[in-house]
Amino acid sequence: PASPPQTSSSSIFKPMSIAEKLALVRSRVEKASGCGAGEAGAPRLVAVSKLMEVPLLMEAYAAGQRHFGENYVQEICQKAPQMPKDIHWHFIGHLQTNKCNQLLKTVSSLHMVESVDSAKLATALDKACVASKRSAKLKVMIQVNTSSEDSKSGCEASECVSVVQHVLDKCPHLEFVGLMTIGKMGDPNPTPYFELLCECRKVTVEMLGMKQKVELSMGMSGDFELAIAKGSTNVRVGSTIFGSRPPKPAAAGGVPTVTKIPGDWEGCGHVYTVTWCKECIP
Repeated sequence: PASPPQTSSSSIFKPMSIAEKLALVRSRVEKASGCGAGEAGAPRLVAVSKLMEVPLLMEAYAAGQRHFGENYVQEICQKAPQMPKDIHWHFIGHLQTNKCNQLLKTVSSLHMVESVDSAKLATALDKACVASKRSAKLKVMIQVNTSSEDSKSGCEASECVSVVQHVLDKCPHLEFVGLMTIGKMGDPNPTPYFELLCECRKVTVEMLGMKQKVELSMGMSGDFELAIAKGSTNVRVGSTIFGSRPPKPAAAGGVPTVTKIPGDWEGCGHVYTVTWCKECIP
């Protein structure tokens, strides 16, 4: 007798496409917020694409995603010129003042820097806007270290008002739009960090007499629904959309595995896909 047809496990457990995962995340965002996509009050979904290659980003783009978040200057400067111009790039990683000019000159469609953590960095970004001849103001958020971790970027909650004041008074080419935080890594209860950021917004608005809307960027793959319940207007979701990330760039002095692609960019002849040589590590 004939053998029964063999069914491969891959046909039964077919991995979800990026478009399918993106649709699921959007559905969860809408359910958590009670707002449909595009409705007033609906949180913005930023697809965090650090260490992911351009073809994967293009899958998300083809599914309608327009806001993308990157953590490393070198990486966003590689990706942005290869991607459509209508993308809104969010820089969400630690930013050194000496990288501001490179970021602004290379990423013409930079929409927002969410990780401004000092008056010094705000001033550097303001000057970079002038140097790059940017016509529109650059939207910025102030990152607050709500978990008080030494290893984490962000100003202390007590410094938040003064940094916002500096942006408003001394940085005419920047537009302050909100506050951002990252909860403590590994803490199963991020609520205290979200609530502290809400308190920072309340104090900032009251002390500076602000009338414009002040956004809150909080919530990532593991907790964005809770963040929305606490008032987040901007969630940053990466692995739930793109899957697990490849290893981070090799540390300085290490021996990285690199894949070279054609092309140079200003000031640097090394352009790599996932990792960079030690001269180019962001």
